[in-house]
Amino acid sequence: MPSSTRLPKTLALGLSMLFLAGIGPARPADVHHYSFAYDQPRTTGYGIVADLFNAKLSELSHGTMVIDQFPGAQLGQEPQMLQKIRTGDIDFMISSTANAATVAPESGVLSIHFIFSSEDQLVRAIADPRLSAAVKEMFDASVKDGHVLALATLGLRDIYGKREVHKVADLQGLKMRVQATPTEDTLFPAYGAQVVHMPFGSVYTSLQTGVVDFAENGVNVYDSNKHYEVAPVLSMTEHEANNSVIWVSDKVWKSLTEEQKGWVQAAAAEVATKEPAQAIALDHKSLAKLQKLGVKVVTGVDKASFIKLAEPLQDKLAQGLGPHAVKILQIVRSIH
Repeated sequence: MPSSTRLPKTLALGLSMLFLAGIGPARPADVHHYSFAYDQPRTTGYGIVADLFNAKLSELSHGTMVIDQFPGAQLGQEPQMLQKIRTGDIDFMISSTANAATVAPESGVLSIHFIFSSEDQLVRAIADPRLSAAVKEMFDASVKDGHVLALATLGLRDIYGKREVHKVADLQGLKMRVQATPTEDTLFPAYGAQVVHMPFGSVYTSLQTGVVDFAENGVNVYDSNKHYEVAPVLSMTEHEANNSVIWVSDKVWKSLTEEQKGWVQAAAAEVATKEPAQAIALDHKSLAKLQKLGVKVVTGVDKASFIKLAEPLQDKLAQGLGPHAVKILQIVRSIH
């Protein structure tokens, strides 16, 4: 071997000791890949969740645990993925807390309108360990074949369609696509709207063809899925938090060592502390882009006209969902 390509003895010895100590790079056989699925484009806050989770998990596991992302509903819409996580066909996933109500009805409490008063309060709430613990406790009580690791958020939800919404009366008799929860099915009819359930993937065409008059979601989701093409009016109602949870299948969870479980939990905690502010920044960036594109943004919505109808229903909804929901509502209200 030419002297120019020979490793110095001290460097060679040092590398040998690192590998013997198990500190060197993970061998391919030691690396475990896990599926991580979500139904939104990677350009949304869901992509931020997955990237943060993967980076921290890879760091803590020294590259031995890696997630492979499947964005954009590649492995199904959220209701289908919630079944796949429970059968172990998906390892990790993100679902909205509203869609999670299909397997844990009490999670509908986080869809109650106007319990999050601002983006700042929402960021503080998602990072609050009391709320995180109460949410995990709620899911543990009702779902045995999947586990919730952390809360995340995509900011606040607004209403969009072809018409402007300035006050609650502007929804009277019109069709609103909502997520399938008792919470939405109670609140939107209280505003005078007709609720329509459909998978997220059908919303664009339904707005285009007039099957529904309105949909509601976060600004970045509205932008990333190009819903503004068929619903060019965005009314800033900020009626509900766009909350979500990270799931791990019971199959994967049981296969992990205690150390690996600790890494997974730490990666999830990283998401809860860092993702909310980044997701809300994405909303703001999208809003500026949409305005440049000519989307009509209705500000100064008379939220009081909505709150007047929503507030008397908040406690009733939580009580109807169950004791975990009541506890979660109390915690959210205590965070200012």
